[in-house]
Amino acid sequence: MSTVTLKVLPTGKTIEVAEGTNLLEALITVEPGLAERQKTDKDGSASHVFIQEGRKGLSKTTREENEQLDAIVGVGSKSRLAKYITVLGTENVTVELLGEFSGL
Repeated sequence: MSTVTLKVLPTGKTIEVAEGTNLLEALITVEPGLAERQKTDKDGSASHVFIQEGRKGLSKTTREENEQLDAIVGVGSKSRLAKYITVLGTENVTVELLGEFSGL
């Protein structure tokens, strides 16, 4: 099983992530507050992230994820929902956290 480096912006923290890991679970190890936000998430936006690098190292977007993305304000071409993503272990990934975890 391979591992890749996951870099989380804006903090710049990095962790090693094993192939097959759910991206949201990996992000919670870096930012534990994400777990609490998931409990009250009604529209899926709590796991909304921008994939800055390494998009091909992640699972493809599913129909369910696309439908939820369509309902979220502020979605762009780099948008994904971390709860639907599996790390493939083929390339390093850089993820930008949004909302209260973005540092904005």
